Amino acid sequence: MDRKYKIALCQMLVSNDKDENREKAARLVNEAAAAGAKVVCLPEIWNSPYDVKKFAGYEEPSDGPSVRLMSGLARENGIFLIGGSIPERGEGGMYNTSFVFDPSGAVIARHRKVHLFDVDIEGGIHFKESDFFAAGDALTTFDTDFGTMGLAICFDVRFPEMFRQMTRAGAHIIFLPASFNMTTGPVHWDLLMRSRALDNQIFFAACSPARDLSASYHSWGHSCIATPWGDYCGAADQRETIVYGVVDRDYQDKIRQEIPLGKH
Repeated sequence: MDRKYKIALCQMLVSNDKDENREKAARLVNEAAAAGAKVVCLPEIWNSPYDVKKFAGYEEPSDGPSVRLMSGLARENGIFLIGGSIPERGEGGMYNTSFVFDPSGAVIARHRKVHLFDVDIEGGIHFKESDFFAAGDALTTFDTDFGTMGLAICFDVRFPEMFRQMTRAGAHIIFLPASFNMTTGPVHWDLLMRSRALDNQIFFAACSPARDLSASYHSWGHSCIATPWGDYCGAADQRETIVYGVVDRDYQDKIRQEIPLGKH
């Protein structure tokens, strides 16, 4: 098992054109794989605008064109692909769902967002995801050539017990496709991502869409890879880009030996 490997977060600018979004996702994933990334992540809701009034027009089944595209990208590049999330049409309604693919293109995990983004902040944002999405009900971990990994989506990050359970299940890194907004992003994004890494002494990779000020929802951006020490080994601003970082499990072991939280 490789204990040191490169990952990539594709912070893509999402448009109203589903075909254009698929083409851009493919280009960014291919570029990341060509640069040596063995695990690549797309952002939350990458094939659709993050707009509750539009989700239904972009929803797809679990074997739809976006899933088939991601399967092909994983297979053609020989990578593990965390497929951000898409509006998934499933039993019981529509879900905010992330699919994970192995290098053969097979789906090895599916996470349906458990904690839906229902907030009403005075002077800030009002958003009620539960008007359109049904909630998932499971933790998601999966095994890879590099060890066990975990997966959650955006608002899930505010519930630390969820991440402690994934860490106890053996996850050495957790991926979080997420689209924070301009109210909570500036004050909470950095604090939450570094805290989840530091709390659990894991690598933590949060992948956001890029910011589009012409859209109805303005994403904070700032995709990042936090280390078990609580700092960043890769980070972006709000613009479209690919964030790269190296996951070093020997370094993680060193941190856990120096400050043995698990033992204590």
